[in-house]
Amino acid sequence: MLPEFSAQQVWEYLLKTDCPEVPRVNMFMAVPTIYVKLIEYHAKYFRQSHVKDFIHSMCQSNIRLMVSGSAALPEPIRKKWKEISGHTLLERYGMTEVGMVLSNPVLGVRVPGAVGTPLPGMEVRIVMENATRNHSSYTVIAEGNSRETKVKPGMEGKDGELLVKGNSVFREYWNRTKETQESFTSDGWFKTGDTVCYRDGVYWILGRSSVDIIKSGGHKISALDVECHLLGHPHISDVAVIGAPDLTWGQKVVAVVQLKEGRSLSQKELKEWARQHLPTYSLPTELILVEEIPRNNMGKVNKKDLLKHFYPPTSK
Repeated sequence: MLPEFSAQQVWEYLLKTDCPEVPRVNMFMAVPTIYVKLIEYHAKYFRQSHVKDFIHSMCQSNIRLMVSGSAALPEPIRKKWKEISGHTLLERYGMTEVGMVLSNPVLGVRVPGAVGTPLPGMEVRIVMENATRNHSSYTVIAEGNSRETKVKPGMEGKDGELLVKGNSVFREYWNRTKETQESFTSDGWFKTGDTVCYRDGVYWILGRSSVDIIKSGGHKISALDVECHLLGHPHISDVAVIGAPDLTWGQKVVAVVQLKEGRSLSQKELKEWARQHLPTYSLPTELILVEEIPRNNMGKVNKKDLLKHFYPPTSK
């Protein structure tokens, strides 16, 4: 365990051969932000062709599995890491409360941007909540396990909240009875709070229901999807997409962007570039440039804090 993240130190460990003091790394798990930092270090310090070839060879021969989790993996990062290391990052989905739930296969085709299918021992449901006067129930869109997934006729590709059951699901929040009750359905399924859809044979995480689903002008927009596309821009180093209040549209798409060193970007330039990659209703209508996007130790952005910082609630 390293005391803190250092791209230089991580590369040193990944490229070590066996020695008595420090065994070599043969499995590596990280959040997308760490892969971004490793790629940036690689581009800056490993420029010579023979060095790149050596790194590619070492990663292929020494490391048996490389995994990305805790946040959505942008497609440009997945492709670049494949080019550098020869590894197609394994994407999967889990939570502290439930352990690992969904995963792409260790052996087999890994679908970019998808989190795969249920792991053995796990059951999942995608549901739409039906609020009534006296209680809440839900309509099942799809449900599955490691053997199969059944989709309700006409509901293919529909999104809803992910529910989970399985032996690894926790029992309760310690001394938080109310939160525990609110986190489970009446029939015992854990409510993850994540919006998911099932299509093309795999599960796709669209984001946290509360912050990653932007409702603008009648459209439901996945902030994670917009972020993944914007990270393909040659001038953008990091980005967080938030839904800010808007009197006309309900919410507007705002891109909080960290630029690569020495680069510049205007709202007009971003919108014109994004128009080639995103539907019109998903285009960012506002651009906020920052020196760095704050992330927690898991590499995640607290979008509620970000929203409050740039759009503080008005007092009545």
